[in-house]
Amino acid sequence: MTQGFFDAPVFIKEQHETAVDISKTPFFYNDQGRPTYVKELPSGVTPLVPATVDPSVAIGREYVVSEVIGVKQTPPYGVETQLGFIADEVVFEPMWATRDVAAAFGITLVDKGQGVPLSSPIAELSQIEYEYGVFAGHWSPYQNTGNQLLTVVCTDLEHHNFPHIFASIDPNLPLVISVGRYWPRLSKIRLADLWVPRDSALYIPPKPAFPGQECLDLHNNRNSARACWGNLNQNSLMTKTLLQAEHGFFYWFWNARPTVHTNLLPKA
Repeated sequence: MTQGFFDAPVFIKEQHETAVDISKTPFFYNDQGRPTYVKELPSGVTPLVPATVDPSVAIGREYVVSEVIGVKQTPPYGVETQLGFIADEVVFEPMWATRDVAAAFGITLVDKGQGVPLSSPIAELSQIEYEYGVFAGHWSPYQNTGNQLLTVVCTDLEHHNFPHIFASIDPNLPLVISVGRYWPRLSKIRLADLWVPRDSALYIPPKPAFPGQECLDLHNNRNSARACWGNLNQNSLMTKTLLQAEHGFFYWFWNARPTVHTNLLPKA
């Protein structure tokens, strides 16, 4: 090896952005794996009923939230809440994103040929095609580590008052979305990695902050390329995301303990 450095890893690349006005196209339609926004669903397609939030449903790895260590205002972007966990390490339990599994985190799975009505207080959104690198999750916005590539990954989850759609469009690998359900009064949280089959999508409706919520449904997509680990031929994947590209306000929840993310796919 004659050089003293490796090739720079892919972090996150924005490939293409398309404006989406849900006042004009209020339905998301999974057109054979192509995420599409339409005024009316095509004939023969019955709209799915978005998943409801049932606080009694609890799946994923459970941890005791020992304390709220601190709350940091970061205007105009959002609020950071650091949670304390009783754990030496934090495991995100990997599971395939079936309809019931997704619904346990307030999320609707939309398979090919299915549609779902959208809701949002913000009409003008964006669908962005991203390339996510396998190391995108190995960065922390909370721990004063700058843009270093880290050897550990902290818990980093969010909710916000605009919808997300995470579409699994990569031709080879599924998409991975990290999720959590947090019960503040019970001081517990459940964590999982949802593996979204190719050509399927997850719809996360707006999740605003309300006082006294029994549970908070949280998510993060920086670990999207988890399925690339162990693969010599692919270290990034393509995905499309619906989001509010500008002026979004986020509620972040994080914990500094190292996290464990394992694969559902055999090594390629």
